[in-house]
Amino acid sequence: MSMMSEFRQFAMRGNVVDLAVGVVIGAAFGKIVSSLVADIIMPPLGLALAGIDFSKLGWVLKDAVGDTPAVVLAYGKFIQVCFDFAIIAFVIFMLVKGINRLRHQEAAKPAEPPAPTAQEKLLMEIRDLLKK
Repeated sequence: MSMMSEFRQFAMRGNVVDLAVGVVIGAAFGKIVSSLVADIIMPPLGLALAGIDFSKLGWVLKDAVGDTPAVVLAYGKFIQVCFDFAIIAFVIFMLVKGINRLRHQEAAKPAEPPAPTAQEKLLMEIRDLLKK
């Protein structure tokens, strides 16, 4: 088996394709959550905290000199990323909880008992004849 055909077989496995789809959807979902936090949650929160814009919070460690930019410890961006993470973690928790609930409902449904085999039918007929 050549290396190329072996790689093709590896790449076309269901797990690899599923993982690739999950990564792409996860990246898109991350952008949605980032927008939710930055554009919807943080402005009212900043307004409630006397107009603070978290993304601009930071400490200047070294001022800009000429063409060299300032060295800034941007803790406000870190706070925003923490909010992003908390929201993403909560949404994923809710999705997993919903999926688990569906799985438990399917597992809780009792399966229909299997139909009696020919041997069991014959034994039931003999039992019924003996009762008479």
